[in-house]
Amino acid sequence: MQSLWMLFAAFSFSLMGVGVKLAAEFYTTGEIVFYRSLIGVTIMWIMLASRGVPVRTPHMATHIKRSVFGVTALLLWFTSISMLPLATAMTLNYMSPVWIAMILGASAALAGTAGAADRKLIGAILLSFAGVICLLQPSVGHDQLTGGLIGLISGVFTALAYVEVRQLGQLGEPEGRIVFYFSAVGLVCGLVWMLYSGVSPHTWYGAGLLLAIGILATLGQTSMTRAYKRGNTLLTANLQYAGIVFSSLWGTLVWDDKLNWISWLGMALIIASGIATTLTRARATDDHPTPATPVKSLEAEVHPEV
Repeated sequence: MQSLWMLFAAFSFSLMGVGVKLAAEFYTTGEIVFYRSLIGVTIMWIMLASRGVPVRTPHMATHIKRSVFGVTALLLWFTSISMLPLATAMTLNYMSPVWIAMILGASAALAGTAGAADRKLIGAILLSFAGVICLLQPSVGHDQLTGGLIGLISGVFTALAYVEVRQLGQLGEPEGRIVFYFSAVGLVCGLVWMLYSGVSPHTWYGAGLLLAIGILATLGQTSMTRAYKRGNTLLTANLQYAGIVFSSLWGTLVWDDKLNWISWLGMALIIASGIATTLTRARATDDHPTPATPVKSLEAEVHPEV
């Protein structure tokens, strides 16, 4: 039952996506990331202090590298949300498990340790790219293709961030500290963006949206972490795709988004490939377990809203 927390996390992240898309009418992507990160830094500082966990770390370079990847993914993801139907942007970002499999598979191939499980991933990867073609349909307008490419690239950076989080986990770094530095780097990047592009005027409506984005991101992350820590890892990983369903509903209700059957087929193919990738990697991990890698907690870091 603890895995059901992932449903609440997916619901929170989908609502956050609604907030981001609405806030994009009043604020730049950098501003949204800045205010979201400000809330994140504040919450994580309080949590670390209450638990007696120091912010200082001997692995600062790895934290910075991971945070730069993660913040880049967040900036690109928020940009794609502003340019695409919400369900499309969410689906493209949820391709990150496929990118992770490709990165880890390439590393295994270079190390000469690739096996049957790695070869099985090829089918899932091809399936996901077929889904991308169906979802974006190259014949659509230039704006959607641009947004689609941005969404795809955000998933790549999410995967790169995961690989760094995996290393930090092996080094024994606590989750709270990883999230704190991610938010801190996001704060700095958002501030630089604001200094360059200027600061948008606030309204009560706009400020409310920014506050909602920060709160929903925190609720989603907390629920996701609880689901991975206390629930079944495979069930939790697959329940995350409920976020695509929620986003489709919000897109229809709020913006009257209409996706044709080819787009729905593309979404289904991407979800299927993600589930297949998760199952294949889980079986490979069971066959060749890696001690000192806290898989359950690390999987919670796959999402860019960390």
